[in-house]
Amino acid sequence: DDVEVVTATIDLEEVRSARSAPSRGLQSQQAQKYPRINLDVRLSKRVDDQDYQLQGQSVPMHLQYYEPEEEIALGGACWLWDYIRRCHAAGFFIPLSGGIDSCATSVMVFSMCRLVVSAIDNGNKQVLQDARKIAGEADDTDWIPANPQELMYRIFCTSYMGSKNSSSDTRTRARDLSHDMGSYHVNIDIDSVTTAIVNVFSSWSNWMPRFKSGGGSSAENLALQNIQARSRMVLAYLFAQLLPTFRGRRGGGSLLVLGSANVDEALRGYLTKYDFNDDLLTKNFVAGSSADIPLLEKDWASTNFDLPILQKFLSAVPTAELEPITSSYVQSDEADMGITYDELSTFGRLRKNDKLGPWGAYCKLLSTWGSQNSAQNPNDQPPSASQIADKTKFFFTKYAINRHKMTVLTPSLHMEQYSPDDNRFDLRPFLYPGFDWQYAKIDRDVERREKAEKGTGKEKEEEADVD
Repeated sequence: DDVEVVTATIDLEEVRSARSAPSRGLQSQQAQKYPRINLDVRLSKRVDDQDYQLQGQSVPMHLQYYEPEEEIALGGACWLWDYIRRCHAAGFFIPLSGGIDSCATSVMVFSMCRLVVSAIDNGNKQVLQDARKIAGEADDTDWIPANPQELMYRIFCTSYMGSKNSSSDTRTRARDLSHDMGSYHVNIDIDSVTTAIVNVFSSWSNWMPRFKSGGGSSAENLALQNIQARSRMVLAYLFAQLLPTFRGRRGGGSLLVLGSANVDEALRGYLTKYDFNDDLLTKNFVAGSSADIPLLEKDWASTNFDLPILQKFLSAVPTAELEPITSSYVQSDEADMGITYDELSTFGRLRKNDKLGPWGAYCKLLSTWGSQNSAQNPNDQPPSASQIADKTKFFFTKYAINRHKMTVLTPSLHMEQYSPDDNRFDLRPFLYPGFDWQYAKIDRDVERREKAEKGTGKEKEEEADVD
């Protein structure tokens, strides 16, 4: 509902207990007195006009507190439904990669359809009218979606945009998830598009760029990966505009394109500027460490939504699949980023929630990562000050040089406190100077600590010789 009005009958005299100090004796005598002033104004009807003893006060409402996974599923669903209604779109379109990010976004759409069908079953005529309008039904139609899958098929389109670098595992996961949710699925390959674009450059330069596995440089390798991501963005919008007409929807229309970026990769800059993540819902969730996991783990979504396929997404290794797969090499997101998702999540909270820069983050991590209590295994040695310093400088360097990418991300749905979204949420500079002063201070502290450790070690050796 756009507007929900809640009324209650209350007793204004219940504030009497706040008029005196909660004590006796001397403190009570010294308490400020609140005089009663009679005015020719009433906030309620007179006793003679209505018998309040018979009516009684309103019973306090029971507040329902949701689990994190429920909040994500329900909050995201309501946000999507509000968005699509007010845009008068024909539905949603998402490039379904077979990875956890696009999977979580698709599950939110499925959650939306579940809420819509539930509201229709409960007799909400406005929701039914909106659903019919989005699905392209005529004004005099009697169509009512029987289940969430039927509504999904009408308003949600998924597409696996594979290439020669894609694996059969991700293609199968995308197809199976679409089947279980009921979405209209498109399975296409983009090799002809990317090859044609690369050939334009090759015909001009008489030089063919190569992947790193084929002997190419880092620049060549990155360019060949980015052209795949950007080609998917162009194709996503093409299919989003034409699919409603192709499927015979009354009035045609177009679909809203959903993106599936996440907070941690955005912080690191591990995304292609102007790819299909620059769409309606740049989903500020955290793959592998924060908000995607509560939605999908603990069998919550797979059990409540009857989607057992979700467990396969959780166990899959995050990969972009933009480089050729060989017998000795399979692309991995964490290996490409040089930092784990858990570490990125920690730095993200230090940067945004705690408002710490390089030096402050380094000092904080000395007490969290650097303590023996932080080790998951008691036998493991915690990272040294030098290792923490290197990781801190690595993160802030990558964050600073890639911050400009945040300016093209669309306004997002925020399920995390440390989103780097530049639109209305994290209004920080997108061009940073160097952190030379902070890094130098960190280096001096590391040098001081290492000298102190060497001195302590030398004293222990001397004590051992004496003994």
